Amino acid sequence: MTSPIQLILHKHFFTKNMRQIHQNQRRSFFQILAPLALTLLGIPAICNAQASTYPNKPIRLIVGFAPGGGADSAARILGPKLGEKMGQPIVIENRPGAGGNLASEQLLKADPDGYTLMLTTVGSMAINPHMPGGTSFNPLTDFTPLSQGVTFSNILVVKADSPIKNLSDFVAAGKNKDEFVTFGSSGNGSTGHLAGELLKARAGMKGEHINYKGGGPAMTDLLGGNITAIFASTPTAVPLIEGGKIRPLAVTSLKRLPGLPNVLTIAEQGYPGYQALNWYAFIAPPKMNPELVNKINKAIVATLKDPGTAERLRKVDLEPSPSTPQELSNTVKSEYELWGKLIKNINLPRQ
Repeated sequence: MTSPIQLILHKHFFTKNMRQIHQNQRRSFFQILAPLALTLLGIPAICNAQASTYPNKPIRLIVGFAPGGGADSAARILGPKLGEKMGQPIVIENRPGAGGNLASEQLLKADPDGYTLMLTTVGSMAINPHMPGGTSFNPLTDFTPLSQGVTFSNILVVKADSPIKNLSDFVAAGKNKDEFVTFGSSGNGSTGHLAGELLKARAGMKGEHINYKGGGPAMTDLLGGNITAIFASTPTAVPLIEGGKIRPLAVTSLKRLPGLPNVLTIAEQGYPGYQALNWYAFIAPPKMNPELVNKINKAIVATLKDPGTAERLRKVDLEPSPSTPQELSNTVKSEYELWGKLIKNINLPRQ
């Protein structure tokens, strides 16, 4: 039988051993936690260090359309001054296909280190997701917004020697069963495409949309007499209008363009309220460090506010539209909802 003294001694040693076990467990826990905590605390420092040394090599700017189109033209106007503001060359990389979707998918896979950016379009961000077949990305959540770039109208144009002299002629041709009207655009789901579909719906005319991998190839086919018309971007159309190679029939904005004051809007020619605007904006891969976002945004805004660059943009009727990342995010959301409703209403077929 255990004596009272033995019980007291046993309890004393048990308590001491348990205290030692708990101390060892706490020591082991902190030995594991301490390095992890230091690592986590070091992440902001690493990110800030990366932002402070950025950029130290050329920056790639992806454009989702072929050379010669509107997005490409805008990128080449903005690129030199942006490179000057960033302190590194801007290398433009054209990745045409699927109305800008291929370029967006490429950006989605890029590292968010600030060396891969994209000049995206309203088509990629607000229209394509609603088109038959949709997209593999969600423009509302899958990219890092940087800044709005430019806003502009599309222009309905035909070849200079076309028998179609004005918008009424174009609509009449689309209603004539003996004529076959085709209109091209910079891509399926682009604002040029939807501008044509909207006019067809409003005017009760027919016309087949021809999908191109950019405004440049579409314009080449128009000049070659292979299609009837194009809803072209201003950077693509204005130089050729001034050169007398194409004839403008109408602009798709509610107001006339300052550079083409004699060209009527579609709304002025019997279709009140008609509007199909376009815009380009700068975005980056997902989960970019906020310090990098702020640094790149400042450079983009400074570029768009540069008097020489702004003048070059306005010569082709592109209006500089710098913004904060949040303002761009709000624009994408509102345009996403607007075009989604339109596409649903006109019931576009799969192409």
